[in-house]
Amino acid sequence: MTFDEAKDKFIHTWGTLASQWGINRSMAQLHALLLIAPESLATEDIMEQLQISRGNASMNLRDLMDWGLIYKQLKPGERREFFYAEKDIWKVARQVAKERRRREITPVVEVLNELKAIPPDTPEAQEFLRVIAGLGNVVGFADSTLNAVIKAEENWLMGQFLKVFR
Repeated sequence: MTFDEAKDKFIHTWGTLASQWGINRSMAQLHALLLIAPESLATEDIMEQLQISRGNASMNLRDLMDWGLIYKQLKPGERREFFYAEKDIWKVARQVAKERRRREITPVVEVLNELKAIPPDTPEAQEFLRVIAGLGNVVGFADSTLNAVIKAEENWLMGQFLKVFR
């Protein structure tokens, strides 16, 4: 396999994998490209390499910056903006966990807490509250797990992961 074939396969696979997490495939492929790029890339370079439109590139660059996974770089004498990705994969994993927690878990926790306030005055309300409590436990576990990943250092996280397989 040549380098170009390996690069294309990685970008395609990263995009497919991320789409299973609910992340836009183009966004993930753009992140993969910047992740393996030795230098920052201009929007035009990204468009050319991924064969995507300027609008698609711009929207996904903005989203990746919002996620805290890529950064903008201005180069002296250049009018164009350049972009580069965080290269520390553990930082990337923690940032993704942090963002997923903020976007997905926190809103659910808020709604579940609000729903717990209904009075348990009918069998239907009691069953509803039982289900809400169960969901709250599952979401609480997910929240705690993501919080541990966010706060974890690589060595601690690897130690915890290895304990699972002992």
